Amino acid sequence: MNPASPVKESQKKIRVVLAEDQGMVLGALAALLDIEGDIAVIAQVHNGKEAVDAVFAHKPDVLITDIEMPLMTGLDAAAELKRRRSATRVIILTTFARAGYLRRAMEAGALGYLLKDMRAEELAEAVRRVQQGLRVIHPDLALEAWAEMDPLTDRERQVLRLAGEGMQSADIATELSLSEGTVRNYLSEAISKMGASNRVEASRIARTKGWL
Repeated sequence: MNPASPVKESQKKIRVVLAEDQGMVLGALAALLDIEGDIAVIAQVHNGKEAVDAVFAHKPDVLITDIEMPLMTGLDAAAELKRRRSATRVIILTTFARAGYLRRAMEAGALGYLLKDMRAEELAEAVRRVQQGLRVIHPDLALEAWAEMDPLTDRERQVLRLAGEGMQSADIATELSLSEGTVRNYLSEAISKMGASNRVEASRIARTKGWL
C-alpha cells in the first residue's frame, strides 16, 4: 500500500482506495486522481481481499476497483463490503462492457460502473458524484443492463467459475466445502441453464454474458 501525501486540514479531500492487479494501470490511475485538488489516493492494492482489508483499515470515502483480480473479484469485494455494512462507496472500473457485470455490481451495492477508456476528468467527476451518494453508470450500458436476467444462483456461479478454470469436481468440492455429488448437481443445473453441452461451454457462455 502506498499512502498519498498528507491532506491539508483546511481542505478535506475525498479519500480513495484503488484496487487493480495490473501495476502500470494502478500507478497511472493513482497519478491521474492525485492531480485533482479535492481527491487523495490513500492506498493502492492488487486484489479484492486486499481491497476489503484496506477499506476497513483506512475507511476511505470511495473504493475504485477492477473486476477480475486474484483471490477475490471486485464484485465479490463490493458484496462483502455491503454484507459488513461498510460506509465506503464503491466504483467498479473495468474493461468489461457487459450488462451482466453491471447488474451484479448494482446488486452488490456499487454506485458506479465505469469503463477504463473514459477520460481522467470524467473519472474524477464520477468519484465526486459517488461520494455524494449518487449513481454513475457508463451510458452505453445503462439502457441494456436489465435486458437479460442472470439465471445462475451464487453457488452455481462459484462452481461454474472454478470449473471454467479447469478444476475437477473433487477439487471444487474441497475448495467450497461441499460434497462431490452436490458440486455435480450445481454444475448440471448451470450447464442446463446455459443451454450448453458441457461445463467448459457453459462457463464460456456465462462469462461472455458477464454472469461469472
